[in-house]
Amino acid sequence: MSRYRGPRVKKMRALGLDLPGLSRKSIERRPQPPGQHGANRRNKLSDYARQLREKQKLRLNYGLSERQFMRLMEAAKRSTMPSGQKLGELLERRLDNVVFRSGIAATIPAARQLVNHGHTLVNGRKVNIASYQVSEGDVVTLRNRSRNLPTVLESISGPGSMKPEWLDFDPSTRTATVSELPDWGSVPFPVDFQLVVEFYSKRL
Repeated sequence: MSRYRGPRVKKMRALGLDLPGLSRKSIERRPQPPGQHGANRRNKLSDYARQLREKQKLRLNYGLSERQFMRLMEAAKRSTMPSGQKLGELLERRLDNVVFRSGIAATIPAARQLVNHGHTLVNGRKVNIASYQVSEGDVVTLRNRSRNLPTVLESISGPGSMKPEWLDFDPSTRTATVSELPDWGSVPFPVDFQLVVEFYSKRL
């Protein structure tokens, strides 16, 4: 399954929550599922549907294809940490997510574009791989000529982004420092990681 490129708010309404990495818009005004009978749906979810819903929250928010997500899940299962906890850490440590969480980009897709086009530096070196895993102490910034891009200025001056405690950001230099590694509690919306692990238990 490829990366999702369709209507973003529609997906958030179907899942019943805001996904800040997917869109700055909110479902507050129309929280019901999309469709003519969305407001009246009261179907009880099966175990599989509950597992799928939790997995889709993460996959859509972080903008991953199914293959990319499975690779992260495989890496999480190889870790000595509980798989769900490690998965949350690996998702938060992605470079495109760091650019987004620092406020340099409005969404993760926008952050991925900055990274892919070579605008980002990690410890002074250009890194154009969105899936790059940052480490504690890493310094992420933009190239000098990229610091005043219209999209960057708009994001920094826009609504306050959800900056996590593990990330220090200096808006004057567009510099984010990873003060400590994130954990699964850093994911900015409620998600049951155990259900995600259960979803992949028979697929990996």
